[in-house]
Formats: sequence, C-alpha cells, structure tokens
Amino acid sequence: MSQNIYDLIIIGAGPAGITAGIYAAREKLKILLITKSFGGQIARKAVAIENYPGFADISGLELIQKFTSHLKKFNPDIEQGEVRKIKKSKENFIIATKEKKQFEARAVIITSGADPRSIEVPGEKEFIGRGVSYCTICDAPMFQDKTVAVIGGGNAGFEAGLALSNYARKIYILEHASKIKADAINQEKARALGKIEIITSVLLKKIQGDDFVNSIVYQDRGFGKTKTLNCAGVFIEIGSHPATSFVKDLVDFNKKDEIKINPGTCETKTSGLFAAGDVTDTAIKQIVAAAGEGAKAAIFAGKYLSQQIRAIA
Repeated sequence: MSQNIYDLIIIGAGPAGITAGIYAAREKLKILLITKSFGGQIARKAVAIENYPGFADISGLELIQKFTSHLKKFNPDIEQGEVRKIKKSKENFIIATKEKKQFEARAVIITSGADPRSIEVPGEKEFIGRGVSYCTICDAPMFQDKTVAVIGGGNAGFEAGLALSNYARKIYILEHASKIKADAINQEKARALGKIEIITSVLLKKIQGDDFVNSIVYQDRGFGKTKTLNCAGVFIEIGSHPATSFVKDLVDFNKKDEIKINPGTCETKTSGLFAAGDVTDTAIKQIVAAAGEGAKAAIFAGKYLSQQIRAIA
C-alpha cells in the first residue's frame, strides 16, 4: 500500500467539497481532493445566481471559479479522476479510482453531488452529443439561431431556457405536470423575453432525427393527442440522482439513494467517513447550504482525526 497516507481525502469538488477543502487546509491537514471536474452542478449554470450572500448577481461558472481560486491558494493535492470504490482497512480508508490508482486516508468526506437524471425515452441516448444535452452552459452556443426544447418546468428548466435565450431563436419549455413548478420570478423572466413558449401536460415519447436531432414526439396528457415539435436541440432538466455507486457498503441510504448522515456532524454510519452536499439526505439543496455542510464536515473530520491521534498516543 502507498506510504503516502493523507489525513483527509475529499471526493468531489462542488461547493461542499471545495468548502471542505478550504476548512481542512486551514487546519493544516494533509488533504487530497479527487474529482472529475470542479464545480459540480453549478458550473453548468450560465444564468445569474441571485441568492448567494455577497453576490447579488453572479453566474454559476463565475461563482465556482471564485471558490476554486480560494481553494488553490492553499495548494492542496488534487487528483483528476473518478472514484470506483471505497473500503475500510483497519483504521484507514482505501480509495480506488477508475483510472486504476489507489489512495489511503485516515478520514474521508464524500461530496460527489448528483448526476443529471435521464428521461429514458427512445432516441435520448442515441442523440447525446448530437442534439441531446444535459449541460446548458456547455452546449448552448451550438444552437445559435435554432429552435430548442427544454424538458422540465422546474427552476432548472427555466434557468436553462433563460440561458439558451442568449443563443436560440425559439425555446420551448415542456413540463409533465399540468402546472409549472418554477419560481414566479423565473417564470416572469421567461415570459418577458418573448421567445420562450411553455407547454404543460407533456408526456415525451421520442426524440428523433437523422445525423442530429430534428424533432421530438410527445403526447398531450390533457387531450391524449400525439404531437410532433420540430427542434434542433433537446436539453434534459428533470432533476438529478445522487452519485453514490462507489460507496454502497459503508453507508446507509434513504429512499432517494441519498446518504444518511448525522445532521449534527455530517458523519455516516462508518466512523471517519463523512458526507456533505446534495449527495446526502439533507432537506435543503442550495449552494449556500452545501457550502455550510462542507464546512461542518471538515470541522468534524478534524475533530475525529484529533481523537484518533490522542487514542494512539
């Protein structure tokens, strides 16, 4: 096993993971962050974030850049990769990545967040990268002066529609329910643009095209009619599911597959293993809440490590 044992390994680098890294670094802990990329879900948000303290109006990408810049001032070890498995060996944790690397730490904080949820209709998987997208900020510029559809009428769907309005000629927002779920302010912004059309009671049946997407087929749940909507792009915004496949045997889950934690300490059922942010069963899924939980997890991970040192002494 590697002789380079870390005090703390943090898995994920969204708001919770980065904040945990800042707090742990300030405590002079030897830390490693393992992440596929920095930012998590908010890095994909091009529209303004208006509820993070200190920033009346800032995009998700800009905010995460500030987070990341702050973290890197402490020069932590960073490993770009994806965790495949965590196991506990005696008192330490062994982490294996899909890149076939292994790392060892005395404590771990899981902040892997959530992955976009797919809608599971014919054509969705086939047209990923050819008109189907789960990342507005990544792909919106590809749809300059085109017509696109956003699947999902919650805040994420409306935020995607607002971001796409900087490029697309026409945007349809399609919602499965009979009523829109997005906040009133997002609905007002969308309607004020004049280029976003909202359709409710939609059951998406198929995404179709040739080399690229050219239309979707949906059923009007109110009248039962099947309709075809011409569009060049489809942005899926129907929520997300926790990224927890690598830690099945060390934690307990709720019905949503979120990791159960002690709300006071962020510790899981396994001593020394903590979790924070959207991957957990905390009720509030907001950037500021994730950052706060990341700070809490780091503080209590530090307390755990101090107790371990005293026990050995």
